[in-house]
Amino acid sequence: MSSETAVQARATGPWVFGFDQGSAEMRELLGNKGANLAEMTSVLGPDRVPGGFTITTAACVEYMRTGEFPAGLEGEIDAAVEQLERDAGKRFGAEDDPLLLSVRSGAPVSMPGMLDTVLNLGLNQSSVEGLARVSGDGRFAWDSYRRLVQMFGEVVRGLPAMGFEDALTEARRAEGVTDDSELSEGALRTLTDRFLGLYAEHTGESFPEAPREQLRQAVGAVFQSWNNDRAVTYRRLNGIPDELGTAVTVQRMVFGNRGGADSGSGVAFSRDPTTGEPEPEGDFLMNAQGEDVVAGVRNTEDLADLARRMPEVHRQLSEDLAQLERHYRDMQDVEYTVEEGRLYILQTRNAKRPAQAAIRFAHDAVSDGLLSREQALGTIDAASLEALLHPTFDPSAEYTELTRGVAASPGAAKGAIVFSAKEAKDRAGEGEDVILVRPFTSADDVAGFQSARGILTSQGGKSSHAAIVARGMGRPCVAGAALEIDLEGRTMGVNGTTLKAGDSIAIDGSTGAVTADDVELVEPGFDERFREVLSWADGIRRMGVRGNADTPDDAARARELGAEGIGLCRTEHMFFGPDREELVRDMFIAAARHEAGAEDLERALASLGELQRADFIEIFQAMSGLPVTIRLLDPPMHEFVSAASFAQELEKAEASGDSAELVRVRERVAIAEELEEVNPMLGTRGARLGLLVPTLYEMQVRAIVRAAVEIAEEGEAPAVEIMIPLIAYDAELVELRRRALDAAEKAMKELGASLECKVGTMIELPRACVVAGEIAADADFFSFGTNDLTQTTIGLSRDDAERELLPLYLGQGIFARSPFETIDVAGVGRLVKLAAEAGRGTNPDLTLGICGEHGGDPASIDFFGSIPLDYVSCSPYRVPIARVAAAQAEGSH
Repeated sequence: MSSETAVQARATGPWVFGFDQGSAEMRELLGNKGANLAEMTSVLGPDRVPGGFTITTAACVEYMRTGEFPAGLEGEIDAAVEQLERDAGKRFGAEDDPLLLSVRSGAPVSMPGMLDTVLNLGLNQSSVEGLARVSGDGRFAWDSYRRLVQMFGEVVRGLPAMGFEDALTEARRAEGVTDDSELSEGALRTLTDRFLGLYAEHTGESFPEAPREQLRQAVGAVFQSWNNDRAVTYRRLNGIPDELGTAVTVQRMVFGNRGGADSGSGVAFSRDPTTGEPEPEGDFLMNAQGEDVVAGVRNTEDLADLARRMPEVHRQLSEDLAQLERHYRDMQDVEYTVEEGRLYILQTRNAKRPAQAAIRFAHDAVSDGLLSREQALGTIDAASLEALLHPTFDPSAEYTELTRGVAASPGAAKGAIVFSAKEAKDRAGEGEDVILVRPFTSADDVAGFQSARGILTSQGGKSSHAAIVARGMGRPCVAGAALEIDLEGRTMGVNGTTLKAGDSIAIDGSTGAVTADDVELVEPGFDERFREVLSWADGIRRMGVRGNADTPDDAARARELGAEGIGLCRTEHMFFGPDREELVRDMFIAAARHEAGAEDLERALASLGELQRADFIEIFQAMSGLPVTIRLLDPPMHEFVSAASFAQELEKAEASGDSAELVRVRERVAIAEELEEVNPMLGTRGARLGLLVPTLYEMQVRAIVRAAVEIAEEGEAPAVEIMIPLIAYDAELVELRRRALDAAEKAMKELGASLECKVGTMIELPRACVVAGEIAADADFFSFGTNDLTQTTIGLSRDDAERELLPLYLGQGIFARSPFETIDVAGVGRLVKLAAEAGRGTNPDLTLGICGEHGGDPASIDFFGSIPLDYVSCSPYRVPIARVAAAQAEGSH
């Protein structure tokens, strides 16, 4: 079936596609898993991929809408099962040699571990005996049956997992064994009866014996898992739309738990999932089903052990991994099972990987001729590149290593030990760095990942839930460490040392090291591959990338990371600090008390001007001739002047006994009270302040010009751009532009120098967007301040909304992603586009940039590329992200 026909099927059916009917292009309809199984069947052949069919995402959407299977779905499922029976030569749930099925979720975008799975469907009291006879292994048959009852009970009927786990613990204790795989057939028969009793006790019904009823209920449960709490949380964190739905893949079961030395299951990556080196990596377990591997509840073996145990299987797997990577032209994450020496590939998908591995794969793919530079850049999650800038242990640091686990996700972190996701969220919310410590993690721990600096587990490997989610989020992770974790007692024992909740630890996800010492963390550098990949991006992108920098250190860091100038230097940030804040207070008090030209105002301005000049010199030096956009003062006045800001001064005056001083200070407090505003964020800011206190902006312009002239005398002249903030009316810009240019000309005349100064404005108010055509006539550039533009467009304070409203709106799906992280295309984005088009219509030479935090967000950059803007500007550490995202945007428009 063509992809066009498949899209039509979203609304009307068919609802079911066999693996031989689909393709990779049908991902929206068949989900990642179903599309990949169909494609993989074509690539590797049906002998390698167990047969099956996929129920579409459209069926899930319809089920979620009505609460019932869409008309015709059950008939299509029956027909597909009958075809599977013919292909396998077995009947589903037969008493003699039963065909057994698995039911798995598969959304169009990867959501590892968030949705549900049920295995071994078709087993009942009769067919389990038939499976025992035909396999010659009663233990295997009853182990498969107890797994079905447990998974079906938990997933389909919501039985508490601990009831089953407690029964398993009792069974192991009774047999004197430590692992489930060591339980005897008799113990498993008894255990299954106990599980069936738990099922009946909880549901008031007997476990369903009819295989078709098991299948029907399992499909419905997987549909419903699309809206379980952990899936909803994951979608919110990753910006995945709610309306996609999940497909359901139904596949013939093959068994890695057939016993002996020739069966097992595993997960393999076509490359090292941490570094991207071109050597397959992965985990496997003998005598196990796949769920045992990814659950992280048993310590796994690696592929070197598989090569030793089953060399022919290892050879076949290595060949399949290479073939799949070549076919999909991307690094692959593969699930496989070995049943009595025969290899089956159950799933492949593009591997989630940290930035380090993404860079290595992209570089190798171009070197090997597999991908073009543009295509290779497209395989990189630009947002993940920030992980390359995460701290690492100082190589020269000496520390005592408590233990070493699996290096599961790169980077280093340190913080206080917490033992639950809730505790991680609570303590991180109070500003504390925390490390989430668990025996193993599950989907319910996702919120804790977001809050923690790093993750440490005592079980699992590189393909465990903890490892995969941590890599996807860019969090350092050490897995499978030798720890004794007591969740109830909230302690962690390691090699004779006991640590409790709140104690500090440090982990290195690149080496697996764990220590209780306070190790110094250092910033990483770029390797040559990363530099080369960034150079590809620079050669492809049209949009420039600048940095937001308010200090010389920020400017130097931005330049080091590839910024082509400064798109936003916020001068009010230069005034933070006790000494500088006092000068700013003096300036505002003097301006409120006297007319311009008063001695105390001039004195305060002169002191601030000298500080500004010195700062600007260092910033211009760091940029070395590149453009520097300096925003004139835009302080919400309450940040500097309030009655509370004079508390210490008043207390000191009262204690001094100097009545004159007390009168003076009280007068200052009274003026501060008069200056307080009900809504300071919408008060005397930006252009309004410049018009009220014109000598303030004139002082800043003089400081800019003096610094620029001084730098020009030493070498390359800076490209100075003066930005007037918070313009709503063209008349504001006309007046302030005139004053700025007059002040610049006067300063240059005094210095006997000549310097070009561009004057533009920050577009951050809806009215400015609407009348941008008028404003552009008097501007050399527009820089969109999307932080304030978002706040003023949707009427929300970002800081206030973060506490309650944003979580509510995200939870209810009103926002797919926070509009303060990713541009609101329909609202704020439309205003940006309107202003850009109107501005260029009036002034074709108008330069257009964006300097809000959205300038470092890949999804937002893609939108800005469609306008198109001339440059984006972002915080220094996001400059590499913006460089790659800008190149990716070039290819999408």
